[in-house]
Amino acid sequence: MNIAEYQEKLLDQAIEAGFKEAEVYFERKSSFQCMLYEGQIDSYETSEDGGLSLRGLHNGKMGYAYTEKLDDDSMSFLIDSVKANADVLDENEGIDIFEGSNEYMPHEFYNEELETIEIPEKIELLRLIEQKIRAYDSRIVTLDYCILEEYTTERSLTNSKNLSLSHKENGLVIFLSTVVKDGEELKTGGYLKMTRDFHSLNADEIAKEAAEEALANLGEKSIPSGKYPIILRADAAASLLSTFMPILSAENAQKDQSLLKGKVGQKVASAAITLLNAPFHPATLSGASFDGEGVATKEQAIILNGKLQTLLHNRKTAKKDGCKTTGHAHKDSYKGTLSIAPQNLYISTGKKSQDELINSVTDGVLLTDLSGLHSGTNTVSGDFSVAAKGFHIQDGKIASPVKQMTIAGNFFEFLNNIEEISSELYFLPDGYGSPSLLVKELSVTVE
Repeated sequence: MNIAEYQEKLLDQAIEAGFKEAEVYFERKSSFQCMLYEGQIDSYETSEDGGLSLRGLHNGKMGYAYTEKLDDDSMSFLIDSVKANADVLDENEGIDIFEGSNEYMPHEFYNEELETIEIPEKIELLRLIEQKIRAYDSRIVTLDYCILEEYTTERSLTNSKNLSLSHKENGLVIFLSTVVKDGEELKTGGYLKMTRDFHSLNADEIAKEAAEEALANLGEKSIPSGKYPIILRADAAASLLSTFMPILSAENAQKDQSLLKGKVGQKVASAAITLLNAPFHPATLSGASFDGEGVATKEQAIILNGKLQTLLHNRKTAKKDGCKTTGHAHKDSYKGTLSIAPQNLYISTGKKSQDELINSVTDGVLLTDLSGLHSGTNTVSGDFSVAAKGFHIQDGKIASPVKQMTIAGNFFEFLNNIEEISSELYFLPDGYGSPSLLVKELSVTVE
């Protein structure tokens, strides 16, 4: 039987076994990854993972179980496991299975053409990119990463309230790390490209951008440690936003693990900041028309002109706070329980280019890369102290790359100190995005 028939049969058996209501969630992921080194395949991997979970209301309590095997024996296992799981719950949280939204926004997250292109053609593109990078400049010595990854994900959610939803997405990501050397100075530069349109990939453009990213890091100099006006480049800003996303979770606020608790309607950032959730943004690979509970997703402002409009809610947190869910229930996989996460969260763009922001700074720092974000950040207090790469800005121009830096500050203060925002928008593969941000000042320590 196919997966839809299996889901329906499992639901019928769950109801017959005494469940008041039930939900079946199915997920299957397949991926291909290839790494090259000096034109040769260094590693080649294909993988497929999938399974199914059952969530059901039994004796007033919600239980949960999952399996990777889709056969008749697994149905009995799932039903018995959900009952046992529900029995050990200490309290009835009062959350039922969702009956469905009135409307779901149609959107295409899958490009069938990408699947039709043969793997050898994709590998040949990667080989050509590597070749062009190595030939770009005599100071380029090698690539320590030259990776292409393609993936396809399918999800479906069916429940006993006649809700049936499905989602399919795919994408391709290229990651390059180029090593350059000038004298005794050895530097690297990372580059990432993602798309659903294979034919939009231009080997010359990618090679040039990847090579220039690495070469720009040569010739580093020291600057005095101190507080500087900062331009956080779009990719680095997106990484910082991703790290501090937990402050927007209503679940964390209810557990007193977010300082945004009780701040809805209040100013929490600079008036220049508008933070949007956009599940259908064309520049991303992620997103969906429904969340982990089957609630329709939508574009919405989380922060509007510096004022917090809402925290991110699933149905459980919304019921606790006496409001409506924002459609941010999240399942990491069929094995995971419900949590909270956005779909394509990004800071809205401004009108000036990054170059214009640079031109406005007399003595400052352009930060291009942040590392140690998880170990050097505290999402409860907002404090961070992380290693950074970047460039010294003098009289409105890039003067030189700066020796290894550490930047320190507080994310809540950081949000309020953003003065201007660039017109360029960059997204990470996981859907977090940002333009470049001009920040009044941050503490910079230079080795």
